[in-house]
Amino acid sequence: MSLFAKDVDAAFLGAGTKIGLEIWCVENLGLVPVPKSSHGNFFSASAYLILNTILLKDGMLAHDVHYWLGKDASQVDSLMVSDKALELDMALGSCTVQYQEKQGQESAKFLSYFKPCIIPCEGAYTSGPERSDRGTYHISLLACKGEHAISVKEVPFIRSSLNHDDVFILDTESKIYLFSGHNSSIQERAKALEVIKYIKEEKHGGKCQVATIEDGKFVGDSDAGEFWSLFGGYAPIPRDTSSFFKKQHDVPFVKLFWINTHGKLCETVTDSLAREMLAREKCYMLDCDAEVYVWMGRCTSMTERKISVTATEDFLRSQGRSTRTLVTVLTEGSETPKYKSYFAGWPPTDNPKLYEEGKGKVAAIFKQQGYDVTELPEEHCQPLINCRGKLEIWGVDGNQLSIVPSEGHIKLFSGNCYIVKYKYPGSQRDESILYAWLGLESIEEDRSDAISHMIDMAIVSKGAPVLAQIFEGKEPDQFFWVTQRLIVVKGGTSTRYIDSMSEKGFADYAYDVRGTILFRIQGSSPQNMQAVQVNMAAGSLNSAYCYILQTEATIFSWIGSTTSSRDQDLLDKMLELVNPAWQPKSLREGGEPDEFWTALGGKAEYPREKEIKKHVEDPHLFVCNCSEDDFKVKEIFSYTQDDLTTEDVFVLDCYTEIYVWIGSQSAIQSKLQALHCGLKYLERDILAQGLPLETPLYMVTERHEPEFFTCFFDWDVSKSHMDGNSFERKLTLLMEEKKFETPPRNSWKAISSELSGSGSRSKSVISNGTPRSASPSSFPGSQLTNGGTFPSPTVIAKNLDWGLSAENFNSSLVPENDDDTANPLIYPYERLKVTSDEPVSDIDLTRREAYLSKEEFQEKFGMTKRAFYELPKWRQNKLKIPLNLF
Repeated sequence: MSLFAKDVDAAFLGAGTKIGLEIWCVENLGLVPVPKSSHGNFFSASAYLILNTILLKDGMLAHDVHYWLGKDASQVDSLMVSDKALELDMALGSCTVQYQEKQGQESAKFLSYFKPCIIPCEGAYTSGPERSDRGTYHISLLACKGEHAISVKEVPFIRSSLNHDDVFILDTESKIYLFSGHNSSIQERAKALEVIKYIKEEKHGGKCQVATIEDGKFVGDSDAGEFWSLFGGYAPIPRDTSSFFKKQHDVPFVKLFWINTHGKLCETVTDSLAREMLAREKCYMLDCDAEVYVWMGRCTSMTERKISVTATEDFLRSQGRSTRTLVTVLTEGSETPKYKSYFAGWPPTDNPKLYEEGKGKVAAIFKQQGYDVTELPEEHCQPLINCRGKLEIWGVDGNQLSIVPSEGHIKLFSGNCYIVKYKYPGSQRDESILYAWLGLESIEEDRSDAISHMIDMAIVSKGAPVLAQIFEGKEPDQFFWVTQRLIVVKGGTSTRYIDSMSEKGFADYAYDVRGTILFRIQGSSPQNMQAVQVNMAAGSLNSAYCYILQTEATIFSWIGSTTSSRDQDLLDKMLELVNPAWQPKSLREGGEPDEFWTALGGKAEYPREKEIKKHVEDPHLFVCNCSEDDFKVKEIFSYTQDDLTTEDVFVLDCYTEIYVWIGSQSAIQSKLQALHCGLKYLERDILAQGLPLETPLYMVTERHEPEFFTCFFDWDVSKSHMDGNSFERKLTLLMEEKKFETPPRNSWKAISSELSGSGSRSKSVISNGTPRSASPSSFPGSQLTNGGTFPSPTVIAKNLDWGLSAENFNSSLVPENDDDTANPLIYPYERLKVTSDEPVSDIDLTRREAYLSKEEFQEKFGMTKRAFYELPKWRQNKLKIPLNLF
């Protein structure tokens, strides 16, 4: 802020340092902060500035700036708040996206901050004491539009305001009526019920009746009679009445204008747009009809930026588009995926090293805050699946399936495709997942057959198994935990693969157990380790891995210079599986004999460090319209479980894997259709992430969601077991006509079949009867929110004024002074952990950590109990997983 202190309002001092919303309102030509108690209350004669700060997975803070213009706000206030948005962006390092929000035309992202809706009040905001209106109750008629982010607009309380396209709420002193136009969707009607619930609680103290009125249905309905009498009696609604909400064009036109320092717009005539057309010392306007972008180069001044925004607003006003077109302001480097999509081949900007450095800095800040953290753990180090299930594998050869034996380990050929079925105990019932594993060298026809076989298996399977398409080399960590000991070799045995190799003139395409082979060893534990055959060349080596080199005469174990003791332990264990008969020659990097290099074809340069993984973005949820000739998606911001409407299909983009969720009443019922929907999403590259088409793709059915999917939501099992469409479910909850009991969730006590009489765990078996060893898996019940990120001090509640809630704090177990006397049941860690041989009974299995002594809690978590319970629920769970307390 010091660089631009003369250009920045003093009201922004300290802005953007805390997670969440900060709001200012223009009052008397100045900015005044709006207290949290008034967040979401907007006045139509005022202009507001809103800052939303979130924590990214790389430990950095990201900001979105919105300026909201009430329909009666003065032009002076509107211009001022527009300028202040630019100043706020400057104060935050010119890295924000700024959205212009007009009353009644707000963006879905903006509306997501104020769920379920905002209902602006008449008049102007004043920073004095809140006004109270104890006069006659104001009857209001509200028009509602939106299936996931709902816009609410007060309209004249007259019969002619009603139409067939929108949903209306009539709020009277004793009763709230919902009128659903017959062209409105079920989802819109369901969303309007959330608004009614909000009005009922906020304006009526929860004490008023609710009635629903169907458009066109009148006979024998007393509520309908009451409703129409308030309008002076029933009369049919004309067919030609239009919605209060403007429809956007499906295919917008796109024009690029350069804005000079005098505010003149100069159109750039071109057949296609490219990033190179944007000069960093200039400002541009991208006109997309319903939405307009102002792009400001890094080298532009504050004056130039203000001129460009004003010029854009003047341009829209001159065309009569100012009320229906939203303006988004971007600084170079902060472009949104949607903006980038208008340009051909926008270059990637990902910097994985920055991510690793960020993790180290966050760990250092944690230590400075008093927490005993030396480094942040790798993400996904534990699976969100029970690893003691039953595993079956079939090889695919056209129409034939052949069982794959598992002699203590699993061997897959790169030229083949396989079906992997895994059945395991879930939280409420046995769950299963079917993988189609597609080898890197496999034939396209075999891949199609594998998908068909997987879907056929799902149809005849009991329940609704999760389906997954995964490619060799892109497998999710979960797959490795399920297979536990995996060897992947080159070559193949399928008929099509053999014929293909013969046509190409390759005779030696089969794997020879006694031949010359080079394996790279990878994994994280004896229950998650792989040997992957790589090319016989020195360039295949990497200092960050261990390798097994087998020749016709001997076998070498090669230890890279930067490998850990864990890597070397896995090397020893894998040697016993690859070739237990031969005594290996152990080599450390730098001490190789000539025969080692001769076997690899001579010395060559090779990588010295492990490839740094790209940092994982926060998940994004999209609702999809996936027909044969069309594919559209719309992002759901600040999503919750309630957004998963049964009539729709959704894509949950977790960056390293994609989930397609299929609502039970959606138009898509086939898993093959769902797979094609997921593939179309990857092809479109909606978030401009550069995701490969080989990204793991899961198909999940409503009511059969696995824990590794529900962990991205604050999941309520009772909601997922309700009957009816979205509207009927919401109405049932609102009317409280029926109580839905939560099905019992399996706990470790409930999975008693895994415990023998002595308290030790019995081992489950895989298809051939071989015992499957237990892994330190995390079991069902994870409550990660859709920002399931790695630790950062900025998420600590005591530093962010988040306060405590009943959701994440149990005062009966954790007193203010952390005194163990408040919880007389204290047990040692070894008896409380999930994998204990002598488990404690009669405790709350979801809060094992609460029974640790104060000293042992500090030792294990590096913080006090009170500090732990101040963290968000998802963060608590993530800390418990590696300690086997979850």
